[in-house]
Amino acid sequence: METRANHLWVGAVTLVLLAALAAFIVWIARLGQGAQDEYDIFYNQSVSGLANGSQVTFAGVPVGQVTEIALAKGNPEFVRVRIKVKQDVPILVGTQATIQASFTGVSTILLDGARKDNPPITCETTACPEGRPVIPPGRGGFGEIVANAPLLLERLATLTEQLNTILGPENQEEIAAILRNTNRLTGGLANATPELEQNLKDFRGAIAEFNQTLDAVEKLALSTDGLVTREGEPLARELRATLKSANAALASLAATLEDTRPAARQLRETTLPNAEATLQDLRATSRALRAITEKLESEGAGALIGGKSLPDYKPR
Repeated sequence: METRANHLWVGAVTLVLLAALAAFIVWIARLGQGAQDEYDIFYNQSVSGLANGSQVTFAGVPVGQVTEIALAKGNPEFVRVRIKVKQDVPILVGTQATIQASFTGVSTILLDGARKDNPPITCETTACPEGRPVIPPGRGGFGEIVANAPLLLERLATLTEQLNTILGPENQEEIAAILRNTNRLTGGLANATPELEQNLKDFRGAIAEFNQTLDAVEKLALSTDGLVTREGEPLARELRATLKSANAALASLAATLEDTRPAARQLRETTLPNAEATLQDLRATSRALRAITEKLESEGAGALIGGKSLPDYKPR
């Protein structure tokens, strides 16, 4: 009995010593980590891959770990993830916590987005619904895919239906006809390739001739410019002399017209009215003579001397 009791005491002392050693190791580890701050992150998506002890990084640098994962109090749509971060890490306003998944199934929390000169995240600058400052969540690539999975599936189903409609029996015949026409067009282009090459050669030749013509026109323009430069001044002098003579002739003609204006006025106001009255008298005289002539022709010369004789009266 005494031997068994001694064994029990030895076992109990050993367990106590092991527990004390473990506590000392944990205390040393925490002492090496330095002071830490706790923050809460509320996710409205799955946090699969996260566990207590999962790593927390800031811009890729390990700065802490996950200490607790639980449903948010009063709102089961959100998952609360509590993390511990070294006190010297700049958790400033604007920082977001993104779940970084991997193909191995282990996820980490990536802190990023802090901006210089922003105040730190505390209960004074943000909400503390469960006693810890809240870091807003961010969506990573994998998290974004998971969150948008229903919408992607819906669009995929819609696309499948549209493809089934497009690839129906009637449309399949039309697509086959289009492919046949495309094959014929390709064959025609293959057959016309030599002619196209010849046309391209002719086009290059025409371009070369056109360039030569432009060079000739440029040379002609240069020679014409020289001729105008040499002969232009004498021609200009002759042209100025001709214009001066024409101006003098026009001035003389204007003076002549000015001198004839009184005579023209007298002709218009006196001579022309008198001539018109004389013409009217001549027309009246002509009409009277025509009447006399007609009377002589019809009645004879006696019509001018006596009156017209009455017919003889015979009694019954």
